[in-house]
Amino acid sequence: VQLQASGGGMVQTGASLRLSCATSDGTFSRSPMGWFRQAPGKEREFVAAVAWRGSPTSYANSVRGRFTISRDHAKNMIYLRMNNLKPEDTAVYYCAAKLGAGGSAYYTEAIQYDDWGQGTQVTVSS
Repeated sequence: VQLQASGGGMVQTGASLRLSCATSDGTFSRSPMGWFRQAPGKEREFVAAVAWRGSPTSYANSVRGRFTISRDHAKNMIYLRMNNLKPEDTAVYYCAAKLGAGGSAYYTEAIQYDDWGQGTQVTVSS
């Protein structure tokens, strides 16, 4: 699976962005997916995850209520809608796939994912 993340940018506090992750393989349809982020000098951290059917979902405490993960099977895409952005959301955001896992689970640990996109930069200024 090749993952291509896009949609990042430079915005001000309180703004919104929607990140997209395009996949290039039919395996996507049975792959739980996730978004992670990494800020300079920090470890990569979990942001959001979705089971292969589109639910259930899971969010990091820091983004719950502001971010929404979703997927479109017809387009082989996943999205991360980010509202009310804060400077602490500044990071490179990565999408990831747990290839063909199926089931009803989502995954919140980076080590559980098999394939990663190249990342898209999100910068939030105060």
